[in-house]
Amino acid sequence: MAKQDEEKNITVNRKARHEYAIIQIFEAGIVLVGTEVKALRQGKANLVDSYATVKNNEVWLMSAHISEYTQGNINNHVPTRDRKLLMNRSEIRKLIGKTKEKGLTLVPLRLYFKNGKVKVEIALAKGKKVYDKRESIAKKDLQRDQERRFKY
Repeated sequence: MAKQDEEKNITVNRKARHEYAIIQIFEAGIVLVGTEVKALRQGKANLVDSYATVKNNEVWLMSAHISEYTQGNINNHVPTRDRKLLMNRSEIRKLIGKTKEKGLTLVPLRLYFKNGKVKVEIALAKGKKVYDKRESIAKKDLQRDQERRFKY
């Protein structure tokens, strides 16, 4: 019997879908130290101002905040350190080509556990203009109103 992929969200960057138009989504592993994993199991992570970048043919997650583990000792991790993301070389090459295009960036969407391992969902995204944000808010409001009408 095949084991199903068990996913449990740790944190979601809700601001990213509002600020950026998502073009393509990638799944990546992440290099962590022990106390970071324990802190993530407690749900102490924040992706709000974080981003990903490609340096020396490696993808790095920058300024993602994983709080210190409360039962940790002097070997606790630094909360906002840069963390290496694990991806296939072909995916990294694709990202290098795309991020050199003007206006495209890598944004982390969520952190989650998949079969006991921590994964990051990063998106190739383009920043929205103010009028695009207003348009998406208007669509969301319209959809909410329609759902209310059909509810009764």
